[in-house]
Amino acid sequence: SHTSHDFTNPLTLLNASAQQGGVESGTRRKVKRLLSFQRYCHDSRLLRGLVPCAPGSLHFLDDDYLGQAAHMLSKVGTWNFDIFLFDRLTNGNSLVTLMCHLFNVYDLVHHFQLDMVKLHRFLGMVQEDYHSHNPYHNAVHAADVTQAMYCYLKEPRLAEQLSPLDVFLGLMAAAAHDVDHPGVNQPFLIKTKHHLASLYQNTSVLESHHWRSTVGMLRESGLLSHLPADMSQDIEQQLGSLILATDISRQNEFLLTFREHLDNQDLDLQLASHRHFILQIALKCADVCNPCRVWELSRQWSERVCEEFYRQGDLERQFDLEISPLCNQQADSVPLCFLVSEYLCFLYIKTSSSVIFSL
Repeated sequence: SHTSHDFTNPLTLLNASAQQGGVESGTRRKVKRLLSFQRYCHDSRLLRGLVPCAPGSLHFLDDDYLGQAAHMLSKVGTWNFDIFLFDRLTNGNSLVTLMCHLFNVYDLVHHFQLDMVKLHRFLGMVQEDYHSHNPYHNAVHAADVTQAMYCYLKEPRLAEQLSPLDVFLGLMAAAAHDVDHPGVNQPFLIKTKHHLASLYQNTSVLESHHWRSTVGMLRESGLLSHLPADMSQDIEQQLGSLILATDISRQNEFLLTFREHLDNQDLDLQLASHRHFILQIALKCADVCNPCRVWELSRQWSERVCEEFYRQGDLERQFDLEISPLCNQQADSVPLCFLVSEYLCFLYIKTSSSVIFSL
């Protein structure tokens, strides 16, 4: 039975993994990241994962779990949640810890009869496959987006209509939406003739890669292996639909559809297709909402995204390529990057507000 085991908390598992040699060298991780696009059809990391401790008396999240981090989790549904502090308190494991907590909040482990070892293994894979050297597109960003998604999911008018599957999909898509992000944008991959651009025919390149990588890790971990084949396949497809919705080039498409729903007043959250559409909008909002956080958090995100842009610009300059907009460190300024981010967020937050007040 998938519920007959009781394992220790996420941080204990991570520490055990490190002590038993579960943390791989930087070189091995880089090699596996280079091959990560093949995960969809190739079990490249079967031997990797979190090594569980011997079963004990601890629950999913214990009363003394991580001290201050546990106290922060009691306020995880507030908009001023400090994900940077939470990441420090969890020793860089904010994504795994947050996801475990939210799965516990919604009782998703019991509802879907998930195997705890497989769940920890999958979440560990996802977190590790974010590139920690990326200033912006890293596991902390994924945790931040997941926390924002939770804020949306718990809005009463939405929460009362969501099924456990809706919640599962929303949290999973948020956690994995940028997995294995290379720290450069799609135009860079296209103009450098990167293999991912060729693989996905220059269309939603990064988003397709994030989705396929997620599917590969789901299959590799066996997290959904106990479910009927048609159900697990449906989950994979819906995750793809959600993650692909984060492609910024599709913004007008989603805004137009959403405005049509509002004008026609025909949004019906009793329909699974309409709930899925709202999840897409919610994920898009969560993905770019950081400029609308409290100033101290917003400022840090602004600095991080500008640093990542400038790193791409430096690469483009190094290889005599045309420097992309907002990526020229010698011409642009951090305030300019921030204003552009604010503008993008403004477009989404109008949508976000409409989602909540038009249900």
